[in-house]
Amino acid sequence: EVTMSFNQKISAILETDEEIEAILAAPGTELPPLLPALAYALGDLTLLAEDLWLDPAKSLEEQGGWNAHEQEQCRTIALEGIKRLRDGETRDSSFTDEDLCTIMSWACGTQLDGSYLEMLREELAPDNQDLRAPDWSKEDYAKDRDFTVAIIGAGMSGILAAYRLKQSGVNFVIFEKNPDIGGTWLENTYPGCRVDVSNHVYCYSFMQKHDWPQFHSTQEVLLQYFNECADHFDIRKNIRFSTEVSSAVWDETSGEWALELSSGNGEETFHCQSIISAVGQLNRPAFPEISGRDSFKGPSWHSARWNHEETIKGKRVAVIGTGCSAIQFIPHVAREATSTTIFQRTPNWLMPRPQYQKELPQSLLWCFEHIPFYNNWFRLHLFWRSHEGLLPRLEVDPEWDGSEDNSVSASNHELGFMLRLYLESEFKDRPDLLEKVTPRYTMGAKRFVIDDGLWATTLKQPDVELCTNPIAEITEDGVLTEDGTLHEADVIIYGTGFKASEFLTPMKIVGREGLDLHEQWDGIAQAYLGIVSPNFPNLFFMYGPNTNIVINGSIIYFSECETHYITRYIRHLLKHDIRALDVKKEIHDEYNLRIDDGNSQMAWGASSVNSWYKNPNGKVTQNWPFSLLEYWEQTREINPSDYIEIQ
Repeated sequence: EVTMSFNQKISAILETDEEIEAILAAPGTELPPLLPALAYALGDLTLLAEDLWLDPAKSLEEQGGWNAHEQEQCRTIALEGIKRLRDGETRDSSFTDEDLCTIMSWACGTQLDGSYLEMLREELAPDNQDLRAPDWSKEDYAKDRDFTVAIIGAGMSGILAAYRLKQSGVNFVIFEKNPDIGGTWLENTYPGCRVDVSNHVYCYSFMQKHDWPQFHSTQEVLLQYFNECADHFDIRKNIRFSTEVSSAVWDETSGEWALELSSGNGEETFHCQSIISAVGQLNRPAFPEISGRDSFKGPSWHSARWNHEETIKGKRVAVIGTGCSAIQFIPHVAREATSTTIFQRTPNWLMPRPQYQKELPQSLLWCFEHIPFYNNWFRLHLFWRSHEGLLPRLEVDPEWDGSEDNSVSASNHELGFMLRLYLESEFKDRPDLLEKVTPRYTMGAKRFVIDDGLWATTLKQPDVELCTNPIAEITEDGVLTEDGTLHEADVIIYGTGFKASEFLTPMKIVGREGLDLHEQWDGIAQAYLGIVSPNFPNLFFMYGPNTNIVINGSIIYFSECETHYITRYIRHLLKHDIRALDVKKEIHDEYNLRIDDGNSQMAWGASSVNSWYKNPNGKVTQNWPFSLLEYWEQTREINPSDYIEIQ
């Protein structure tokens, strides 16, 4: 059975030809997805003009890199297609999978086949089909076997894992330390908090929404989306809120995990056959190692634990850090505070995106509401742009001499040059600020910060100061920098990010032969496929080591791949009546050498700049260095020879 996602109500087209022409001519209408959507809705491949075939090399340009004449040609064809929809024409039953492949190939400017076609088809979710749903059920293999999975965390990944287990008929319980679901979208309530990848990609492939209010939705919109999903999946009754897992210990004899739980009702032990850790990487605030932090006499807080009780109106505010969260909240703080002093250690590469905080234009919303599954084709277009677009520009070319600007290849230099031009145009009237905001390190070595011009506007306010002098200490009155200046403050806000490389802390995890996971990692978290670690049978990580993406696509894609792999693993256990599996050390180690090697050939591995992608020893424990397709291929099916069977 096909599980439908948020059912889209397609409205009848009542507009005249002239009105439709005006909608198609509006600057906010995204043209490249129009012809595939219409070809699919009408089952007519003749709408796909041969000479409009998209060019992957231009994937980052506006309107797929089409010139004015080509855009006009697209509008002319689209108008005829929309008139046919208005007349009630639909696709007939002769439409084949091959036809779908033809449309998708046109939409991606690439002759698609094999796994790339299959992966993109899942992302497209034609007719909103859930193509990644498990195709098996526990009933088929082990109806009477006791098998319970404990999921730790009810954020984006935990909710997804729960739904996939539910679809497979596998028993599960979610333990969530917070009183509600949503994970990072529940905890981060600072002003200006929003998603920095496009929302039409930052959602489950099988739960696409056609009515996102903005290109990059705000925290409360995302929190509502995940709540709606949890309701739709009907998994709330399986969640135990305000319950923290303090430890998990593997019992050799019973072949089970024992979880120590603490909640308002005290301590208890819970036994299960498998654990999915869905605790995320960005949920434990990191504070900088600066002496005197406790001596400050005013209120201070971390962006991820925003203090909504305190007012900053009329106060002098010091902000330490300029990462992704800080750049979102600083403009809001600067509007309220009498003065704002920002302490920056490393400037960011800004990625210009004019629509960053904008509502979707009416013309684009019209397409979502009147053209069947236009939003799916729009999503595919965005996915393809990011998949093809940026990753190659971050690969190290060993022949390239980048000593002048720390670039790692010709295309890396070229994009860095364009991004510098953007900074120069934003700060041309303030050479003093331009000097401070221009990065000297490799473009792509740290996460990009999306910007629509607000950063420059904020920094140019007369009551805002950007301080690049290193901090010596924090005193009771404010922040003392190494040049001897005391920057007085009434409030200090830390925008200093998260302890991303300390995976699964503060939980204690004990596996076979009493091995402690954190001791085994010894500061360097590693896992095979980012999902399993040797000596820890039937324990899975989601958003685990080296599954973070820097630039291409959305983390939800990784979670969907991981969940697919985990359900295949559990199916294998049930089908072959195996108690547990433990990944072989040599398989795990070989895999991680490949990852390390891959990371060393990317901008973030080759550069020495500090970033949350690295752990304190400078090893990249966060990032996935290859294409999105490669991760999909690796998580298709469990290879039994990678594992030792435990009976």
